[in-house]
Amino acid sequence: MSQVMDQVMNGDRKKQNEQCLAVCHCQSGVGLIEVLIAVLVLSIGFLGMAALQSKALSNNNSAMVRSVGTIASYSILDAMRVDEDGVQAGNYDDFSVTVPDDWTEPGDCTGKGKGDAFTKANQNQWCDDLGSLMGPGTKGEIKADGGGNYTVTITFNDERATGGEAGQTMITRAKL
Repeated sequence: MSQVMDQVMNGDRKKQNEQCLAVCHCQSGVGLIEVLIAVLVLSIGFLGMAALQSKALSNNNSAMVRSVGTIASYSILDAMRVDEDGVQAGNYDDFSVTVPDDWTEPGDCTGKGKGDAFTKANQNQWCDDLGSLMGPGTKGEIKADGGGNYTVTITFNDERATGGEAGQTMITRAKL
Protein backbone atom coordinates (compact mmCIF):
# COMPACT_ATOMS: atom_id res chain seq x y z
CA MET A 1 0.00 0.00 0.00
CA SER A 2 2.76 2.37 0.77
CA GLN A 3 4.19 1.82 -2.68
CA VAL A 4 0.88 2.70 -4.22
CA MET A 5 0.69 5.78 -2.06
CA ASP A 6 4.22 6.76 -3.01
CA GLN A 7 3.41 6.40 -6.70
CA VAL A 8 0.26 8.49 -6.31
CA MET A 9 2.11 11.08 -4.28
CA ASN A 10 5.06 11.14 -6.67
CA GLY A 11 2.69 11.35 -9.63
CA ASP A 12 0.90 14.29 -8.02
CA ARG A 13 4.21 15.94 -7.30
CA LYS A 14 5.28 15.43 -10.88
CA LYS A 15 2.08 17.07 -12.10
CA GLN A 16 2.57 19.89 -9.61
CA ASN A 17 6.13 20.40 -10.78
CA GLU A 18 4.99 20.48 -14.42
CA GLN A 19 2.30 23.01 -13.54
CA CYS A 20 4.83 25.06 -11.62
CA LEU A 21 7.22 25.04 -14.56
CA ALA A 22 4.40 26.13 -16.87
CA VAL A 23 3.55 28.97 -14.51
CA CYS A 24 7.19 29.94 -14.11
CA HIS A 25 7.49 30.47 -17.84
CA CYS A 26 4.78 33.13 -17.59
CA GLN A 27 5.84 36.75 -17.02
CA SER A 28 6.23 37.88 -13.47
CA GLY A 29 7.20 41.39 -12.31
CA VAL A 30 7.48 44.55 -14.43
CA GLY A 31 8.75 44.42 -17.98
CA LEU A 32 11.33 46.77 -19.43
CA ILE A 33 8.87 48.31 -21.87
CA GLU A 34 6.56 49.29 -19.02
CA VAL A 35 9.43 50.96 -17.20
CA LEU A 36 10.41 52.85 -20.37
CA ILE A 37 6.84 54.08 -20.88
CA ALA A 38 6.66 55.23 -17.25
CA VAL A 39 9.93 57.13 -17.64
CA LEU A 40 8.65 58.71 -20.86
CA VAL A 41 5.44 59.89 -19.18
CA LEU A 42 7.39 61.32 -16.24
CA SER A 43 9.82 63.07 -18.58
CA ILE A 44 7.01 64.74 -20.50
CA GLY A 45 5.49 65.85 -17.20
CA PHE A 46 8.77 67.34 -16.02
CA LEU A 47 9.24 69.17 -19.34
CA GLY A 48 5.74 70.60 -18.99
CA MET A 49 6.53 71.82 -15.48
CA ALA A 50 9.77 73.43 -16.69
CA ALA A 51 7.90 75.25 -19.48
CA LEU A 52 5.27 76.41 -17.00
CA GLN A 53 7.97 77.72 -14.65
CA SER A 54 9.68 79.55 -17.51
CA LYS A 55 6.43 81.28 -18.55
CA ALA A 56 5.69 82.21 -14.95
CA LEU A 57 9.11 83.84 -14.58
CA SER A 58 8.77 85.86 -17.79
CA ASN A 59 5.28 87.04 -16.86
CA ASN A 60 6.49 87.93 -13.38
CA ASN A 61 9.27 89.99 -14.96
CA SER A 62 6.68 91.77 -17.11
CA ALA A 63 4.61 92.61 -14.03
CA MET A 64 7.71 93.96 -12.30
CA VAL A 65 8.49 96.23 -15.29
CA ARG A 66 4.93 97.56 -15.20
CA SER A 67 5.25 98.30 -11.49
CA VAL A 68 8.56 100.04 -12.08
CA GLY A 69 6.95 102.08 -14.87
CA THR A 70 4.27 103.26 -12.46
CA ILE A 71 6.95 104.22 -9.93
CA ALA A 72 8.94 106.05 -12.63
CA SER A 73 5.89 108.08 -13.71
CA TYR A 74 5.16 109.06 -10.10
CA SER A 75 8.84 109.91 -9.69
CA ILE A 76 8.82 112.52 -12.47
CA LEU A 77 5.51 113.91 -11.21
CA ASP A 78 7.01 114.32 -7.73
CA ALA A 79 10.08 116.00 -9.25
CA MET A 80 7.74 118.38 -11.09
CA ARG A 81 5.96 119.22 -7.82
CA VAL A 82 9.32 120.17 -6.34
CA ASP A 83 10.36 122.18 -9.43
CA GLU A 84 7.52 124.73 -9.49
CA ASP A 85 9.64 127.23 -11.45
CA GLY A 86 10.33 124.71 -14.23
CA VAL A 87 6.65 123.77 -14.40
CA GLN A 88 5.58 127.44 -14.51
CA ALA A 89 8.12 128.11 -17.28
CA GLY A 90 6.64 125.24 -19.31
CA ASN A 91 9.86 123.21 -19.36
CA TYR A 92 7.96 119.97 -18.74
CA ASP A 93 5.18 120.72 -21.26
CA ASP A 94 5.34 118.34 -24.23
CA PHE A 95 8.64 116.94 -22.98
CA SER A 96 9.69 113.67 -24.58
CA VAL A 97 12.74 111.52 -23.96
CA THR A 98 13.82 108.18 -25.43
CA VAL A 99 16.46 106.12 -23.66
CA PRO A 100 19.26 105.62 -26.22
CA ASP A 101 19.63 102.09 -27.62
CA ASP A 102 23.31 102.21 -26.63
CA TRP A 103 22.42 103.16 -23.03
CA THR A 104 24.64 101.22 -20.63
CA GLU A 105 24.71 103.12 -17.34
CA PRO A 106 23.25 106.16 -15.56
CA GLY A 107 24.61 109.35 -17.06
CA ASP A 108 24.10 108.27 -20.67
CA CYS A 109 21.00 110.50 -20.86
CA THR A 110 22.91 113.72 -20.13
CA GLY A 111 21.81 116.59 -22.34
CA LYS A 112 18.30 115.27 -22.96
CA GLY A 113 16.44 117.87 -20.87
CA LYS A 114 15.32 121.46 -21.40
CA GLY A 115 15.10 124.43 -19.07
CA ASP A 116 17.37 125.48 -16.19
CA ALA A 117 19.95 123.22 -14.54
CA PHE A 118 17.56 121.84 -11.90
CA THR A 119 14.89 120.99 -14.49
CA LYS A 120 17.45 119.34 -16.79
CA ALA A 121 18.81 117.34 -13.87
CA ASN A 122 15.29 116.06 -13.07
CA GLN A 123 14.62 115.18 -16.70
CA ASN A 124 17.99 113.48 -17.20
CA GLN A 125 17.52 111.54 -13.95
CA TRP A 126 14.12 110.37 -15.19
CA CYS A 127 15.67 109.22 -18.47
CA ASP A 128 18.38 107.35 -16.55
CA ASP A 129 15.73 105.76 -14.31
CA LEU A 130 13.78 104.60 -17.36
CA GLY A 131 16.97 103.17 -18.85
CA SER A 132 18.17 101.34 -15.76
CA LEU A 133 14.76 100.05 -14.69
CA MET A 134 12.95 99.45 -17.99
CA GLY A 135 15.74 99.12 -20.54
CA PRO A 136 17.10 100.90 -23.59
CA GLY A 137 14.57 102.12 -26.12
CA THR A 138 12.02 103.07 -23.45
CA LYS A 139 10.23 106.30 -24.29
CA GLY A 140 8.80 108.75 -21.76
CA GLU A 141 6.51 111.67 -22.57
CA ILE A 142 4.96 114.42 -20.47
CA LYS A 143 2.00 116.34 -21.85
CA ALA A 144 0.40 119.39 -20.27
CA ASP A 145 -3.39 119.03 -20.38
CA GLY A 146 -4.08 122.51 -18.97
CA GLY A 147 -5.25 123.57 -15.54
CA GLY A 148 -2.25 121.93 -13.86
CA ASN A 149 -3.14 118.51 -15.26
CA TYR A 150 -0.38 116.39 -16.79
CA THR A 151 -0.28 113.06 -18.58
CA VAL A 152 2.84 110.91 -18.31
CA THR A 153 3.13 108.21 -20.97
CA ILE A 154 5.78 105.51 -20.88
CA THR A 155 6.26 103.14 -23.83
CA PHE A 156 8.45 100.09 -23.29
CA ASN A 157 9.27 96.69 -24.76
CA ASP A 158 7.19 93.89 -23.24
CA GLU A 159 7.90 91.09 -25.74
CA ARG A 160 9.22 88.77 -23.03
CA ALA A 161 5.77 88.30 -21.52
CA THR A 162 3.21 85.86 -22.86
CA GLY A 163 1.43 87.73 -25.65
CA GLY A 164 3.51 90.83 -24.92
CA GLU A 165 4.11 93.54 -27.49
CA ALA A 166 7.18 95.58 -28.35
CA GLY A 167 5.30 98.83 -27.81
CA GLN A 168 3.49 98.48 -24.47
CA THR A 169 2.18 101.81 -23.17
CA MET A 170 1.41 103.00 -19.64
CA ILE A 171 -0.44 106.24 -19.01
CA THR A 172 -0.53 108.13 -15.70
CA ARG A 173 -2.58 111.29 -15.22
CA ALA A 174 -2.07 113.69 -12.34
CA LYS A 175 -2.86 117.19 -11.20
CA LEU A 176 0.02 119.20 -9.74
